[in-house]
Amino acid sequence: MIPAMPATATTSRQASVTALRFGRVAAMGALAALILFAGVWGSWGTAQHVMLTKGRERGTIRVTGCAEDTCSGPFAPVSQGARARSSMVIAKTVAVRRGRTYDVVVKPGTDEVVRSGPAGILYAWVPFGGALLMASVVVAGGMRLTRVAWVLAGAGAALLTASFVTL
Repeated sequence: MIPAMPATATTSRQASVTALRFGRVAAMGALAALILFAGVWGSWGTAQHVMLTKGRERGTIRVTGCAEDTCSGPFAPVSQGARARSSMVIAKTVAVRRGRTYDVVVKPGTDEVVRSGPAGILYAWVPFGGALLMASVVVAGGMRLTRVAWVLAGAGAALLTASFVTL
């Protein structure tokens, strides 16, 4: 056997292993980024109303009745320019109960309201917390970055726990 052949075969094998490793890390990184983007996208639909309240109608809603997915009640304005309404709709969640009053922000152009304050902000970002947990599994298993995965999982668990505690 020629002594130069094993060195060439080993070099090409190392190159292919490196290329496969890079491809795996790139694919899993793209998947983790897609999961995180989807979490932000899912959260932003509600979070924008709760976090950017300047110019929006703010007030309180007293829940008087609940259907299968929603609850409703009269809206009492707190901010200037807001007007009282006899019936507004809020999503029925575990934390919304009949007979209680909640601080809310009106979604522009609709008769829907979302909770405001710390509880509303944390609840709006729950989809992102779930995305952090899912992305941590992809980062740990596909990219083999365990420390980064633990940070993502810890942030997701903290966000979900804080949301649970405040609601």
